[in-house]
Amino acid sequence: MRAVAARVTSAAVRVDGEVVGEITEPGLLVLLGVHREDGPGQADTIARKLHELRLLRDERSCAETGAPLLVVSQFTLYGDTRKGRRPSWSAAAAPEPARELVDLVVAKLRERGATVATGRFGAMMAVESVNDGPFTVLVEA
Repeated sequence: MRAVAARVTSAAVRVDGEVVGEITEPGLLVLLGVHREDGPGQADTIARKLHELRLLRDERSCAETGAPLLVVSQFTLYGDTRKGRRPSWSAAAAPEPARELVDLVVAKLRERGATVATGRFGAMMAVESVNDGPFTVLVEA
């Protein structure tokens, strides 16, 4: 699994103009991609990392502060642009296994006590964020 985690002061996801997920206080916007070979172990690892990584101000984590996370599925994180002008998506998981693993990451975060908002899997989403810093990192499991 691969995630781009951005420290934000707020973030929202809209589908057809309707807000389907948002955080209105400082936290993390997480764009989450699933590799075709990922399984439950990677979901558990990335949930732990996202919750415990000290990415927030004063080197604190969501686990320490209770800061919310907005998790948005993003298969394009596994786009391969090394050849040609058109990305290859062959490394990304198929939709159904990816949906199950994204849902599992969200469930694992919630089990840890995190407040988690989400986008809508497979939908054309408009993602809005107010980055804090900006401070953005790549997290892999």
